Amino acid sequence: MSTEELSGLAQELRADSLKMIATAVSGHPGGSLSAAEIMATLYFKELAFRAQEPSWPGRDRFILSKGHAVPVLYAALCRAGCIEEEELSTLRSIDSRLQGHPDHVRLPWIEAATGSLGQGLSVSVGMALAEKLDNENNFRTYCLMGDGEIQAGQVWEAAMSAGKFGLAKLTGIVDYNKVQLDGRVANIMDLEPLADKWQAFGWDVVDVDGHDVDSLLAAYDSARANDQKPTVIIAQTIKGKGVSFMEDTHAWHGKAPDDNELEQALLELGVGAAKDN
Repeated sequence: MSTEELSGLAQELRADSLKMIATAVSGHPGGSLSAAEIMATLYFKELAFRAQEPSWPGRDRFILSKGHAVPVLYAALCRAGCIEEEELSTLRSIDSRLQGHPDHVRLPWIEAATGSLGQGLSVSVGMALAEKLDNENNFRTYCLMGDGEIQAGQVWEAAMSAGKFGLAKLTGIVDYNKVQLDGRVANIMDLEPLADKWQAFGWDVVDVDGHDVDSLLAAYDSARANDQKPTVIIAQTIKGKGVSFMEDTHAWHGKAPDDNELEQALLELGVGAAKDN
C-alpha cells in the first residue's frame, strides 16, 4: 500500500470511528482521530497477522493500551477483513462484540482487554518476554499508549522491566496529542522531558510526526533494526485530527457528535457519508 493510500485509509478510519460513535451516542472521538495514521500504518504495512486465523502463533501482538480509543481499532479490523462492516453499528450495544473498550473474550483479534489506563505496557512486556524466553514463534509486540495514561506509575515499572530484559522486539508508541480527559497534559502532569525519561529506562527513542505516514514507517524500520533495546516511538499528534471543531481540545475527548456535527466532520474529512451506519 502506497503512502497516499495509507493516508487516505487513515481518513477512512476517522470517518468510520465518528460514524460508530455517533450511532452509539457514546465514545471517544478525540483519541481515535489522533491515532488514525498510527493504526493505518500498523495494520496495513507493519503488523504480521492473518485476518482469518486470529490465533496464528506467528502473528505480531498489538495492545491498545488507550482502550477508550477502540473505535479506530474496530475500524482498522473491519478494513482488514476481520469483522463485517455491518457490525460497526453495534458499538457499545449490549451483547455486541464491539464493546466500549477492547474485549479479548468476545473478539479474537484483541490480544488483551484494556481500558484501565496504564496497564497495557505491562501486558506487552509479558508477551515480549515470553517470546524471548520461549524462542519458538518469531513475533514482535507493539503497544499503543495515550499520553495521559503514561502519567501512571505502572507504565514506568513496565518500562524499567523492558529495559532490564533487553526486549528488543517490543515497540511502544505514545500517541502524544498533549490533551487528556480534562485539560492539557502539560498542565495536569507534565511529561517532559519525555524522550529523556524513556532513554533513562533503557529504551531507544524515535520522535516523529504521528500524522506523517512515511515518518511512522521509518520509525518502525528503526525499531526492527535495533536488536539490543526496546524502542518507543513518540508520535507527535493532534487530538481530534482532521475535524476543525474537534482538534486540540479536551471537549471532544469523550463526546459523541450529533447528526449535524457528524455531517460537518465527514465533509471536512472528505470521505464517507453520515448515514452509512
